[in-house]
Amino acid sequence: MEEDLRSFKHPVRQAPSREGGWKSGEIWYVAQVRIGAEERVRQRCLEQISSEVLKDCYVFHYEEKRHLYGEWIVQEKVLFPGYVFLVSGGVDGKVLDRELWRIKSVMGLLEMNGGFVLLDEREVDFLRMLGGRRQTVEFSEGIIEQSKVRVHSGPLVGKEKYIRKIDRHKRKALLEMPIFGEKQKMQVGLEIVEKI
Repeated sequence: MEEDLRSFKHPVRQAPSREGGWKSGEIWYVAQVRIGAEERVRQRCLEQISSEVLKDCYVFHYEEKRHLYGEWIVQEKVLFPGYVFLVSGGVDGKVLDRELWRIKSVMGLLEMNGGFVLLDEREVDFLRMLGGRRQTVEFSEGIIEQSKVRVHSGPLVGKEKYIRKIDRHKRKALLEMPIFGEKQKMQVGLEIVEKI
């Protein structure tokens, strides 16, 4: 069943406009796409949209461990289902939005209050830091010490304040993080190896 995401209202704010963007004129937009089509859309964007309009395109993933046939296997899953991140070289969002309409499974750029939603520098830095060069939130490990989580390896080191819930059995953590200008919930891989 395919939902019409054009009427979907996402709880985000519109970032203030920037003169020429930041970091060499980069402006980060978010496109809504059909869930499950994120990687296909990313590839088509890179192939079909001019590099003058689109500098880069990302789908962020996270690693999770699944117990299959008696052993733990690491798999990658989409961190933000239904979203693709587009980096413009500073062109107007309307130009990018028009180009996106030619690509199947794209609902258009995320909008709020009559304007396109732009990620601010803090949000982009956070995504880059969390996902690393592969745009994948790798598996983290930690301990619970006196009822407090202490992450000692992985991208969640120093980000314990974002952890809202831990599922030790499934080796996952539910995070609440500042993305799209609001706190968004997402799950990532976290193994608690010891409880003290």
